[in-house]
Amino acid sequence: MVPAMKPARYVNPRTGADWPTDDALWRAPDDGGYLNLSPGPGLTPEDIDRGEASLWRYAAALRLPARPERILGEGWTPLADAAWDGVPVKMKSDFLMPSGSFKDRGTAVMLNYLKQGGVTRVLEDSSGNGGSSIATFGAALGMECRILTPASAPKPKLYQMRAMGADVAPVEGTREAVSEAALREAETVFYASHNHQAYFLEGVKTLAFELWEQLGFRAPDNVVAPLGFGSNVMGCHIGFRELLARGQVSALPRIFGVQAANIAPFHAAQEAGSDRPVAIAPKPTMADGIASAKPLRFKEVMAAFRETNGACVAVGEDEIAAALRQSLHLGFFVEPTCAAAGAGLSRLIADGTVCEGETTVLVLTGMGLKAVDKIGEVLGLRMG
Repeated sequence: MVPAMKPARYVNPRTGADWPTDDALWRAPDDGGYLNLSPGPGLTPEDIDRGEASLWRYAAALRLPARPERILGEGWTPLADAAWDGVPVKMKSDFLMPSGSFKDRGTAVMLNYLKQGGVTRVLEDSSGNGGSSIATFGAALGMECRILTPASAPKPKLYQMRAMGADVAPVEGTREAVSEAALREAETVFYASHNHQAYFLEGVKTLAFELWEQLGFRAPDNVVAPLGFGSNVMGCHIGFRELLARGQVSALPRIFGVQAANIAPFHAAQEAGSDRPVAIAPKPTMADGIASAKPLRFKEVMAAFRETNGACVAVGEDEIAAALRQSLHLGFFVEPTCAAAGAGLSRLIADGTVCEGETTVLVLTGMGLKAVDKIGEVLGLRMG
């Protein structure tokens, strides 16, 4: 069983200082930067609540003061067999979440933690899926949500946020301009940013737990996911490290993050041989959900690649479009952002990095209904 669980602590990765999680924080009191959580206990098969068909089956490893107030069915998504470029793979359908994206893993845990701590009003900034997720779980938990978005965000995602009762405020300019506007507003309302608040990753790590359980309590050889700010990459790294520390897996899977070449800061740093950001010239991409020029937790994402012998892959717009078509032909209605990961997997198969005979998971992150206009444009569809 999980040892008597110590409460999580907030940790500043730059200074080593730490603070209790009794009071919710989104930035470090000493230097104002982002915070991580102290390492979690992991779990064993005996610790799983097998009667719970959601990510809360792993509640024994999620460090919340109490059980969640509301469960919408987040997590415990299908792991389906398919062939990608002729190679057998496992398709992790995280687009089949309450709000239609993987973000619900982190949001469910983060907002339950905040609600249990007395937070009732939250601020978020998002290009789409994060805001939709916050609006969905905010509605379920009775929390007021204000969400700043790029003015260019896909309309279906904006409609979803508003339909769930959120106060949505479009901001002109780049994705970074939206974040800067949120930081200004965060002086008067709690900033529940899925990129800043550390409990978001506490939820995303359940992706690793699910893959471990669904694969017969073993780790896959490879995990391939889209990469914007990097929560899936970091969440998998955190979760599998906890399982490794508990002796439940013998090695970490290789983790691969896939960026659109038009806006690929992690790939640029990798090519430069650096763990720090390097200058890039961002261009528009159909993969709007990973269009992040200045991701926050740069060090942690690069460490995930280094410690798992993984890598960042950058793919072109034509490759993303081809992968979108392939995903649709396999029966997976996903958005172009998600298809970027498929394009990266094609690269990894073509160069021999990923081989037949390995267990490879492709993480499907966002539902196609969120990007129907873009999908129609990419496929050249005409109605009527």
